[in-house]
Parts: sequence; structure tokens; C-alpha cells
Amino acid sequence: MTETPSTCPLPADTALPAPPPARRVERVQVRDGAVSTGERAVPEEVPVALTFNGTTHAVMMASPTDIADFALGFALTEGIVASAAEILSREVIVVDEGIEARMWIAEEKMKHLSARRRALAGPTGCGLCGVESLAEAVKPAALVTADTHFSPATLLDAMATLGPLQSLNHETRAVHAAAYFEPGRGILALAEDVGRHNALDKLVGKAAEAGFDTARGLLLLTSRVSIEMVQKAAVLGVGVIAAVSAPTSLAIRTAEAAGITLCAIVRQDGFEIFTHPGRIALPSPERQNHVA
Repeated sequence: MTETPSTCPLPADTALPAPPPARRVERVQVRDGAVSTGERAVPEEVPVALTFNGTTHAVMMASPTDIADFALGFALTEGIVASAAEILSREVIVVDEGIEARMWIAEEKMKHLSARRRALAGPTGCGLCGVESLAEAVKPAALVTADTHFSPATLLDAMATLGPLQSLNHETRAVHAAAYFEPGRGILALAEDVGRHNALDKLVGKAAEAGFDTARGLLLLTSRVSIEMVQKAAVLGVGVIAAVSAPTSLAIRTAEAAGITLCAIVRQDGFEIFTHPGRIALPSPERQNHVA
């Protein structure tokens, strides 16, 4: 029997408000031998249940912002759907225990999902908790064929514009960001979260909703680059990743195989390229040979 999608929203008088992304808490500060009391802003994190056709597929700890984008991005990066159009309906419900992101997909998609369903209740931003096999954990990323080229100055300027736009991090100094940048247009989408994987999933969802041609731009990350971040970047479809922290060796191998240019340790004075340097318009052949 085919199940009919139903949103089943809470009645208006019982709907709960979404938690704030940050809260102010009391704290005692000890600096340079002096002690003071006061408040500081800290980020909120809540359990977010990602459900498909009424069945919980994953529970992730996340910032309570952009949950609809998070749900779509998660569905895409997990390979549950291939496009936003394959989600028949989607809604976000705040409950006493946290937030539910409810999605409905075609019955055939649900049968496939049920066959590989896994419990995924883990710590903040844990992208691999509960995978059923080693092969699943290190599965190859999608092949990226984007051929847009960027100058070093463009990459540095892009990263420089990211910081001022991180409103939640400015308030708390405790969250990650992922952003999509295009030359001449700037940062077109940005997401923040206590979990770096979550921030990237939210960005993937935003980009899918907006219909960006992501082959034109690059991905900016404020975190280290691990294999899951490369796998998600491949779903996003960008040819270049630029991150402020270093990559893992497995992330480098995955980016190499996926055809992604991986730039990391981005600072005001430069950066390091680990894979496919051809997308970066280096200043001289000697410099390009050195990087390669």
C-alpha cells in the first residue's frame, strides 16, 4: 500500500518556538590573575531528527538554524535523493525534545533507504557515526568536472570576505561556517553550525534551493578538511575547496580521486595547494611546477 505524504503540523496554539541560536550564560572569568564575573554568549545545540516518510533515519546535534536547508543538504549528501525535486514535501517541527525535520520521498526511494537504514545518533557534527561498514566510511566521492579557474588573489579575497559575514561566530566564537563564493558576485550563500559537517550540509541545501551553477564557484570552509567534507563538496559540485585549516591525508587522496582542487591553510599571505593545482592561475610556471 502506498503511503500518502502528510505534513501534520502542530496546531498553532501548541506549536513551539525554535530555540535561539545562542544564549547568554553566567561565567567567572580569570585573566592575567584577575577574576571577574559576567555573561558571555554561547551557541545552542539541539538534537535534530531527520525523518523520511515518518521513519527517523538520523539524529544529529546541530545549531537550531536553517534546519530545512540542513534536511535537504543531508538528503543530498547522503545520497538519499539526487535532487531537491525528489523530496515530495518537507517541514520543520519544534518539539519538547528538539527539532524534527520531516521529509517525504517516493516509495521506491524509501524502500532503498530502508534497505540501508542506519541509526546515526552521535556527538556534535559527527558525520560517520553508525555507518555499517568500513567500505561505506571511505566510499569514493563523486567525480567533479568543473573547469573554472581562479587567481590566488580571488581565493584570498573570498576567504577575507567570509569572516565579517559569520554573525553567529562573531557572537559566540564557537561555530563553523561553510560558504559558496563566485567571482564578481561574492558570497552567495553561507551557513553556520556547531558541527562542521552540518554547516556544509546546510550550505548544500541552500545551494540546491537557489539552483546555483556551483561549477562556477568555490567552497569556503572555516574547519579542517576530512574525507566527509570532501565527499560533501563533491555533491555540491564545486571544483575548488578553500579551507583555513589543514586537510587529512585521506581527504587529500579523496580530493585527488574526485578531481577536486584542495587548497588549505589559507592565510592573509597565501595558502597551500594539495591536489589539482591547475584550477589556480599561479603567477609563474616555476611556481606551478613547485606546487605540483
